[in-house]
Amino acid sequence: MVEMRKPIQVREAVRLVMENVHVNRTETIPLERTYGRILAEPIVAKHDVPSFDRSPYDGFAVRAEDTAAASGDNRILFTVIGEIGAGHVADRGIGHREAYRIMTGAPIPDNADAVVMLEQTAEAENSFTVRKRFFQGENISFKGEDAKQGELLIESGAFIHPGTIALLATFGYAKVKVAKRPVAGILSTGTELLEVSDELAPGKIRNSNGPMIAAQLTRMGIGYTSYGMQEDNLDACTEIVKKALAETDLLITTGGVSVGDYDYLPAIYERLGAKVLFNKVAMRPGSVTTVAVLGDKLLFGLSGNPSACFTGFELFTRPAILAMQGAISPYMPRMQGKLGEDFTKPNPFTRFIRAFWEMTPEGIIAVPAGFNKSNAVSSIARGNCLIVLPSGTRGYTAGTDVDILLLGAEQGVGKWVL
Repeated sequence: MVEMRKPIQVREAVRLVMENVHVNRTETIPLERTYGRILAEPIVAKHDVPSFDRSPYDGFAVRAEDTAAASGDNRILFTVIGEIGAGHVADRGIGHREAYRIMTGAPIPDNADAVVMLEQTAEAENSFTVRKRFFQGENISFKGEDAKQGELLIESGAFIHPGTIALLATFGYAKVKVAKRPVAGILSTGTELLEVSDELAPGKIRNSNGPMIAAQLTRMGIGYTSYGMQEDNLDACTEIVKKALAETDLLITTGGVSVGDYDYLPAIYERLGAKVLFNKVAMRPGSVTTVAVLGDKLLFGLSGNPSACFTGFELFTRPAILAMQGAISPYMPRMQGKLGEDFTKPNPFTRFIRAFWEMTPEGIIAVPAGFNKSNAVSSIARGNCLIVLPSGTRGYTAGTDVDILLLGAEQGVGKWVL
């Protein structure tokens, strides 16, 4: 008898997954190894930045009051009494109509309160003139204007990108506390599967899901153990799933989650005593996506169809892996654009269309990346986003405003918005 499954909405499926995430431990690593990791401590300014008043330009440090009478008809002459390079300080303060030649990043000398940029002067030997008035504080970067000592700069759970690393270096974080990365297990099931190097045979297909999932994990910086391919054999599949769960932090299987006679993952979950969070989602492709939990480990049963497998990973597995590291922005970033083609056929499930977005004179346009059935492979390769078409009794026409989920983005967002 075929099992009747009740689909749940994508939002509810995401909520169930995220509620069952267990956060990993932390570790402290050198700054140079932190790119792509998740902060496990807040970053607080250890001192003011800048730590002194400094010049943002090459020019001359002057007293603003000495320029008050300057105009095109009345050029004011200044005497240059020295030079201040970055990393050096002035020997003394400046007096009436005196100036220092000052370089970008150098500290402002005593009594000076403005900087005249080089291009605003007419230079002569050891002197220059100006033809406009400068005001107190003009062209000066003030102490603490970027960050104040004790200020919270980045929250724990933030993704570390190159800008984060610059900030960490500025405040002397030579060692950084980060979340430990989980290790994933990958298992592809199906008697029809061949190795990538095998010649095709009648009724067989090459295993594309295993390498694809491995690449999706690698893009996230997540290590994995591949358990290869397993034929549709309940006992053998059960044993390899047990082994994988003992050796990894989460398990991703592809195939075997439908309702056919050889779809064994539901039976394996039952044998292991795993709690099934859901086994059908109101989405296309990937409606048979199944997620279960056993102890503190999540088991992601993704479809054997490549496009459905890919989409299930991005919607459910990716945010869960980020949440395991305490990430505050685990979800796919979203933007809005115009639908580039008609989708006139109504659908009771939300559709996620593999697509390509680009900026045009008319704005952001997203068009399908090719063949878009759940077993498609070519559109995955060409796409850089997913178009979201909500369920309903009507279709969609070109030019309709649609939500677009971005693929491969370095940083995500902190709230599920669909």
